[in-house]
Amino acid sequence: MLQGALAGLAAGGLYAVLAVCLTLMSRLVRVVNFAQSATGMFGCYVAVFLSVQFGLPTGLATVAGILLGGLLSALLGWIVSTWLAEADTGTRSAVTVAVLLLLISLSFILFGNKPQPFHPILDGPAFTAGGVVISQVTVVTVVLAVLVALASRLVLTRTSAGVELRALSERPTTAELLGIPAKRLSVAVWAVTGVISTLVISIVAPSQSNDATSLAMLVVPAAAAALLGGFRRLDLAVAGGLVLGLIQGAAAQVDGLSVVRYFLPFGVIVALLLWSQRKEVWDAAR
Repeated sequence: MLQGALAGLAAGGLYAVLAVCLTLMSRLVRVVNFAQSATGMFGCYVAVFLSVQFGLPTGLATVAGILLGGLLSALLGWIVSTWLAEADTGTRSAVTVAVLLLLISLSFILFGNKPQPFHPILDGPAFTAGGVVISQVTVVTVVLAVLVALASRLVLTRTSAGVELRALSERPTTAELLGIPAKRLSVAVWAVTGVISTLVISIVAPSQSNDATSLAMLVVPAAAAALLGGFRRLDLAVAGGLVLGLIQGAAAQVDGLSVVRYFLPFGVIVALLLWSQRKEVWDAAR
């Protein structure tokens, strides 16, 4: 079970990175981006297509896929910022659900509905501790999750762009009246989170279920991790993603729980939503 739990850390790091991206999107541009992993999936699929069909070197194809993932996310952000600037969070988030379904359908049309032959970017063990093998993918995804969270915090608190983003998220009308370029900053947030999502998916996809639906629906466990921090706290988003990956990895080693692990993110989401509403329920009961 320990080996399984540590193997689950690779997925946990992926969840954590995506959860940080979801938290940033929610805090800064008022969107729960359900297409967060779908844009990354599509960019990775295009990278595999370029490598297999056109013989493009794996590294170059991966870079092209990552840039495409960021471009798709930026395009979606531009659409939302242009036509839904005054809409509420629910409406803006609903648009991303449509994009999620669109990208899954488009990937079926262009690439089929079978898993793609991803070439591993990282392969093999990183080190062995107490007889337990830790893979390179596990180390990189966990470190990447922590670094993305720390870098985001530093940018938001120590740079002028970060201060403008915080002002835009807290007082959008006032920020625009002061001359802060709201649309440009919003699209930049979409683009950066799109690049990060595509990067981490391209690292983990060769060792995970990599059909289009599975990769696109990685947003569900990521949302469960982000919900732990209320879509506000980056540290809890990272912790939630890593713990969720550990639990899923350990459950995979138990025959009676191997199927349950697929439903665990949904259970976590329901439990956290019920817990977040406890005050209103208790107040009504009193």
